[in-house]
Amino acid sequence: MQSFSTDGLAKFACIYAGAIWGIFWIPLRGINEVGVHNLWAGVIWFALPTILLLPVTAYRWQSIMRGGMTLQITVILSGFSLLCYSLAFLYTDVIRAIMLYYLTPVWSTLIAAVVLKEMITLQRIIAIILAFMGMLIMFGLGVNFPVPKNLGDWMGLLAGIIWAIAIVRIRKYEKLNGMDLTIGFFFWGMIAAFIISLIIVPEYAPSWPQITSTLPWLMPFIIIFLIPGAFTSLWGPKYVSPGLAGLLMMIEIPFGTISATIFADEIIGSKEMWGIVLITSAGLIEPVYDLFKNKNKHTYLQTKTRF
Repeated sequence: MQSFSTDGLAKFACIYAGAIWGIFWIPLRGINEVGVHNLWAGVIWFALPTILLLPVTAYRWQSIMRGGMTLQITVILSGFSLLCYSLAFLYTDVIRAIMLYYLTPVWSTLIAAVVLKEMITLQRIIAIILAFMGMLIMFGLGVNFPVPKNLGDWMGLLAGIIWAIAIVRIRKYEKLNGMDLTIGFFFWGMIAAFIISLIIVPEYAPSWPQITSTLPWLMPFIIIFLIPGAFTSLWGPKYVSPGLAGLLMMIEIPFGTISATIFADEIIGSKEMWGIVLITSAGLIEPVYDLFKNKNKHTYLQTKTRF
């Protein structure tokens, strides 16, 4: 039985991962601003961590091989999910891509109910409703919830479904090592991004000077934020219900909004603030409920022991 500390740390890991994905647009935009095509920016984005992790890959090679196809299928799904999510922004509005991707808590809750036999609790239903209310308010969509209308929409929706499947697999096969998952995540993401870029825009392959010009600021970001963010996003769901993991990672939306305000001079208004409050509250419902439940249980046991 996992300890409360592990459970709490896993929830924090999911929140941290969501926060990192909320700012990952910043280096991607920076790569694009030096003249690298968006698709090839994705190749660089996955390739540099893969190269940096080569010593760790060599050290963990036997463990990776023991993981077999269970490990490889899981990391292929997770890497391909982020790639689809990144590509969605190229072919549809940012808002539509985010909205369709963040149906993830719904898919992961339903898939976990079927595959893992997890109960869909009232707390989970309330949290999902609050989260989507927050998104609708933040993006000013009212009741006009986006349905897929173009390639980018479908890529955003597909990315969310694939990620939901991936985190259910991570939960099901929780003995898979978090670092092995991280290594495979970047490697297969790099392979998929390279193949797609080579097929769609081979003529825009970046030059060596373009790549090296990004390294002084991109490498620190990858080491400090990206690799730890990927690790926590793959380690946390091992110990957290897939539906809850999806909800906690929705913190990406407030972080993305706040970072856009700071670095892209976008303005946060009252609807953005209300959206942030609702989304954050959605992620806190189950952890707070569990905290009070455990506290009451502990108090009851102490009382029972006393008498």
